[in-house]
Amino acid sequence: MKTILTGFLALLMSLVGLNAMAVLTIEITEGGDSGIPIAVVPFEFEGGQKPEQGLRSVIAADLHRSGRFELLPTGDFLSRPGHPDQVRFKDWRLIKAEALAVGQISQSGDDRYDVTFHLFDVFKEKQLAGYRWSVQGSQMREVAHQISDHIYQAMTGVPGAFDTRIAYVTMENSSGNERTYRLMVADSDGHSAQEILRTNFPILSPAWSPSGNQLAYVSFASRTSGAMIWLQDIQTGTRSKLLDERGTASAPAWSPDGRRLALTLSRDGNSDIYVLDIAKRKLRRLTRHQAIDTEAAWSPNGRYIVFTSDRTGRPQIHRMSITGGPAELLTHEGRENARASYGPDGNSMVLVTNRGKGYRIGVFYVDSGKVDVLTDGTLDESPTFAPNGAMILYATQRGSQGVLAAVSADGRVKQILKLHQGEVREPAWSSRSP
Repeated sequence: MKTILTGFLALLMSLVGLNAMAVLTIEITEGGDSGIPIAVVPFEFEGGQKPEQGLRSVIAADLHRSGRFELLPTGDFLSRPGHPDQVRFKDWRLIKAEALAVGQISQSGDDRYDVTFHLFDVFKEKQLAGYRWSVQGSQMREVAHQISDHIYQAMTGVPGAFDTRIAYVTMENSSGNERTYRLMVADSDGHSAQEILRTNFPILSPAWSPSGNQLAYVSFASRTSGAMIWLQDIQTGTRSKLLDERGTASAPAWSPDGRRLALTLSRDGNSDIYVLDIAKRKLRRLTRHQAIDTEAAWSPNGRYIVFTSDRTGRPQIHRMSITGGPAELLTHEGRENARASYGPDGNSMVLVTNRGKGYRIGVFYVDSGKVDVLTDGTLDESPTFAPNGAMILYATQRGSQGVLAAVSADGRVKQILKLHQGEVREPAWSSRSP
């Protein structure tokens, strides 16, 4: 990030062996021991064959890693209801539970199950939520994440983001001087990892479509070609090159309606922001400046683009209308600010900031112009908001290992997500699961 933050510096770090299908493990390093006391009762089962995946363990892990809940131990439970009419609220007040989640799994056929869930306010003796699903056994983890989302929203007023996915890039040394890069997709908790692409060329800047069905990313067709933007369908594995343009293309960002991509294109040796109509494959140039303009991101309403530019001498965040016109300088604090993207509220942006002690993750507030620095690393990069704006996922270094990390938007909760062996970089958080 000497001339401008590109998010690509991590590719220069030393690489070690990697099991590409390994699960990302989550370690809560700060802020995971306090919150709303909640009792999640093991789900009652009726039927002959239990599904392999239980629900309570996934729900408890989701709520715990959010940092917003205190999971009461099952050993303290005075009763274990499965139905609402079995709940004795006094039992739960005695162990100081404020919320109670109960449910039942009933086998309805061969590998078919009906799942019911109820959430209660213990002190008001009032039901807060109740839902039912009919699913296959393989869908139990997905249902558990959805239950966690319902609990999170009912108790905090903010939609949950557990039933979402993350994309990331892993790297390993192979034969000779070759390196193998893999584009991976996993559940938000790191489980159900799926290899989307394997190549000997770097994979950069993965970006989810709003529908969650596609990923745009940067890679190379050969050793002599420039960087290109590719579009890949998650379900079919089909990928296509989006542009046949001279120069180097990078940093794709989807419009909120999923019809356009903002991107950086260097046609004549200078980097500018363009907007691509995906269906028509038609480009429109947005910036025209001798400085480096890159890393565009859309506002939630689709009316503005923010981007990184060194037109003031150092990388800073600028904003302009999607229809064109003058660019407005947004950030003034710190030596450098780069790779900004909006949160769902349209006022906050997550970015990388340098105030002389390294590159760290911060949240910039448009209305006040202030930046809250949330991390304390020296090479924190590639930040991405959860779709509810409550958590931020980013890449960093732990010792000699490239890992992912997460921090809550208020800085209170911090986590490390890592592979048991190897490097993982370039995270991107999806919107809702399709």
